Amino acid sequence: MQRSLWAVIAGTFTLRFSTGLTGTMLVYYLAELPSHGGPSVDPIILGFYGAAFFVTELVLSPPFGSLGDRVGYHRVMQLGPIFGFVAVILTGLTTNLWLLGLTRALEGASSASSVPSILGFIAIATAGDVALRGKAAARFEAATLAGLGAGLVVAGPLWTLVGAFGFFLNAGVYVISLAIYRFGVKDVRAEHVGSREHRPGSVRRYAALLRASQVWLLAPTWIAVNAAIGLWTNQSLFQLIKEPPPKFAHQLLMGSLTPILISVAFIVAGVVFFGGLIWWGNRFKTYRRTTIIGLGIAGGAGLVIAGLVVNHSYGMSPIVIVLAAIVAAVGLFVLSGATPAALGLLADMSESFPEDRGAIMGLYSVFLATGQIAGSLLGGVAADLGGLDGIFVATLVLLVVAILPLSRLRAFEHRIEATPATPPAIDPVV
Repeated sequence: MQRSLWAVIAGTFTLRFSTGLTGTMLVYYLAELPSHGGPSVDPIILGFYGAAFFVTELVLSPPFGSLGDRVGYHRVMQLGPIFGFVAVILTGLTTNLWLLGLTRALEGASSASSVPSILGFIAIATAGDVALRGKAAARFEAATLAGLGAGLVVAGPLWTLVGAFGFFLNAGVYVISLAIYRFGVKDVRAEHVGSREHRPGSVRRYAALLRASQVWLLAPTWIAVNAAIGLWTNQSLFQLIKEPPPKFAHQLLMGSLTPILISVAFIVAGVVFFGGLIWWGNRFKTYRRTTIIGLGIAGGAGLVIAGLVVNHSYGMSPIVIVLAAIVAAVGLFVLSGATPAALGLLADMSESFPEDRGAIMGLYSVFLATGQIAGSLLGGVAADLGGLDGIFVATLVLLVVAILPLSRLRAFEHRIEATPATPPAIDPVV
């Protein structure tokens, strides 16, 4: 993989690390805000802050994607670390709830500006090279998840050691991300992807672009998959740690794990998931994108069913629990291929719109944010009604929703596959 692509992946990791670190430390900060001279914070305000991040990313990703098409992806991706730097400095300086809400919107703008440009860059850099596109898509997903996970892990010790000063240290990581994008990425064609006569980016043009493209064939599947992931990322820890109410006492997993056990489980799951990302990323020439997505959804269903078995394994033989754990691991490994395959499919769709790749790839963030918001809302209701069983069942429902439109997408897949072309040259880093 060319050095500029590696630089983009490295910058994705550091940027997402800062995002995860800020978001987690903010929770600690808000919990102790009165001791810093601020007001007390209730769950409603915390929920508002979470929504502010995703809504901002949802709204701003398309226009920033179009801006990348107009002025160059390399330039626009550098805006993300700048937004994040301002946000994290403000967070460490204020206890005002309105300003803290603004910082979450700025963090959302950080993702909205960088991610579509990064994906537009990856799409144009891998044009005509299916194998390279698969590797790049998988490594982007791996860098995203690894960065967010690392930020979450580091946040606790960092807050314990330095408290709110950790926000200012995180600002330095944003500077590192900016330096990576500024000096590590060199792509002359991406800088001038939009011609002066064409000048894409208007609202009318973007609306026409979406109407003309087949990207909406992918939307229901990807939104549903992201909703299933969002459902777990927002509710699973809470259900695994808190003491269950009497009506859920029969569910083995509820309230049964300590933070140490959860950390070990996340490490094991992370190894399996990242192994799957790399494996499936190298299979883009062997399997159709929709095949990988379909297998991923089936793997997710196997994972959920195995979880249900373990959650009701009182009195069962240890062999049954071990077999369920193996099924869960295999399901997670297979599930990991779904997101890079969907990302690769979106990049293939952008081949039909070579001067609007950023606008098309910006829909990645739109689908991600929409799914996360829907998963958060559904997860709260499901957990309240059925505990972990409710989350498992809701996940299965979302996976069914995800797979239903896949047959129609598969029928059109041959029309949107990347056409062989000479990949654009990426200047070496100097």
